[in-house]
Amino acid sequence: MPALANINATILVTGANGFLATYIVGDLLKKGYTVYAAVRSEAKGAHLLELYKAYGDKLKLVIVENITKVGAFDEAVKGVQGIVHTATPMTLAASHPSELIDPAVGGVTGILNSALKNGTSLERVVITSSCAAIAVFSMDKVTLSETDWNELPLKACEEQGKDTSVADMYCASKVLSERAAWTFVEQHKAEVKWDLTVLCPPWIFGPPTHAVSEVASLGYSLVSWYNAIINGDFQGYPPLIAPGQAWVDVRDVALSHVAALEVPAAGGERIILAASSFVWQEFLDEANALTPAPYTKKPLAKGTPGDAVHGITFDMTKEKKIFSRKFRTMEETARDLLADFEKRGW
Repeated sequence: MPALANINATILVTGANGFLATYIVGDLLKKGYTVYAAVRSEAKGAHLLELYKAYGDKLKLVIVENITKVGAFDEAVKGVQGIVHTATPMTLAASHPSELIDPAVGGVTGILNSALKNGTSLERVVITSSCAAIAVFSMDKVTLSETDWNELPLKACEEQGKDTSVADMYCASKVLSERAAWTFVEQHKAEVKWDLTVLCPPWIFGPPTHAVSEVASLGYSLVSWYNAIINGDFQGYPPLIAPGQAWVDVRDVALSHVAALEVPAAGGERIILAASSFVWQEFLDEANALTPAPYTKKPLAKGTPGDAVHGITFDMTKEKKIFSRKFRTMEETARDLLADFEKRGW
């Protein structure tokens, strides 16, 4: 199915005030698209309107207070040619798997139902999944691709219930919400006139442009990066082993979301977006080697220099074939992130 060919198209972006989505909104506006930014309230969208005020009425807020409510996106999808669905729950305070799984699955199926019902001009839907739906850690060396799924958290949630770790709850929510999307499209393939692309990024780092007031408001990935690189806090694991997955710069992920709307070959595909495997020590080494030092508030953590252990490697064959993006390096991302923290006085 052909992708978007008209830069005058209108794109609905959900979770539009988030870390990743704020970049996606900006990249779409820069290319000439009109963007409907779905946020939970006018207040949540105020920063977006200020950040991108130069684009005037090309950016419009769409208020969706509860993405799991039946018909929540019925009006928002009308007249759009593309949808980028980034909205997903992420909280460390969940006390039961259902608190993360139900809104994640409900948000995906809800927006697809609205698209089926009212998306008469819709051409493509792009959903942000995660490498957490594939794997998060392995002590053994494994190479994984888009055909792999992270089954263990599903078993953990089923067997442990409210005693399941929040990490397993989150991973399960990503697996089940993505599977719900593919199942929906398969079940309605005779009716849908649009196609689906799912993007799976791993740990996402990079300078924030969304509304943040303190380190704690950055979100899990960036808080973890800050704590590791500046405070030497690796959550109890050796920095030569942990986190043991992969990383990517937020700016590259955002551009890949735009490309996913535009590149015909992306239709119907699940695509991993990873710059490389990593452990904290590699970022520490890069950060400490930067000259001049972009962060001067206090000395950076040193960690334990040595040979990194990479358990998981993601096969990037499909990404290279479809997008072939030149991903930013650790050095670039570390420099820009530290400069941002310095500017904010953190």
